[in-house]
Amino acid sequence: MEEYKDQQFVEFVVKSIVDNPDAVSTQRRTDEMGVLITLTVDPKDLGQVIGRQGATAKAIRTLLRVVGAKNQARVNLKINEPEGDRMRRHEQRPMDSSMDAPAPSMNSTSSAIDNLDI
Repeated sequence: MEEYKDQQFVEFVVKSIVDNPDAVSTQRRTDEMGVLITLTVDPKDLGQVIGRQGATAKAIRTLLRVVGAKNQARVNLKINEPEGDRMRRHEQRPMDSSMDAPAPSMNSTSSAIDNLDI
């Protein structure tokens, strides 16, 4: 099987950030829209690959587009999620209790700032 630079790049980066690098695999498919790299990782490592609010996945995709542009190709990344995983994560997410808490008053904030040793 021929390895492409974009595919090698994704595997290198992802294997560097996950706990189980042996479970990382990619598939590369080319069509009229460009290149699609499908990434599969251990379900326990999915959060590390996606990152907070998708920041890590977005960064990988951005860098992958640069690698693709260098090779005159439009490259996209799809991260495989286990079947039903997105729904389970949504159900397990605790309710945001910050909405119930009253906003701090200006007096309490300014007195906290006054007490800092700067």
